[in-house]
Amino acid sequence: MRFEDSVSPAAAEGQAIEISTDRDRIDTDLVHDYLSRESDWPAGIPRGILERSIHNSLVFGAYTSDGRQVGFARAITDYATFAHIADVFVLPGWRRQGLGKRLVEAILTHPKLQGLRRWSLATRDRHGLYARYGFTALAEPEIFMELCPGRPEGGALGNGR
Repeated sequence: MRFEDSVSPAAAEGQAIEISTDRDRIDTDLVHDYLSRESDWPAGIPRGILERSIHNSLVFGAYTSDGRQVGFARAITDYATFAHIADVFVLPGWRRQGLGKRLVEAILTHPKLQGLRRWSLATRDRHGLYARYGFTALAEPEIFMELCPGRPEGGALGNGR
């Protein structure tokens, strides 16, 4: 079996959990429901935009032995210099069993993502999880900028700034 199709099993609740990068296995309904209802930043994300983001990212799903998806994460990358980790989640009944760690480890060790110059991510409350993998606050936050069209507090083109 190729790495791209199946990363590795992990034990959780007495079940083997498979982490896979097979985009065709992603339960888009589950991912959309979770991200649009339970997550902060993509709340209300239209399904079409989510589908496009999945199609254009390296995706990771966590699956039970009967094929149910219980976790998700994605890497937005050019595969040469940069990757941004996004949309990491584990369903509530499967948390505190190491699946979030397994998803992050699968991303960071994926063969196509080795040798990158920079990784990034954004988190409100999981700093400890990511710190164990070497993530820190931005060393030079003053050199980073963002553009967030549609965000009321600014960042949109044509807002007079």
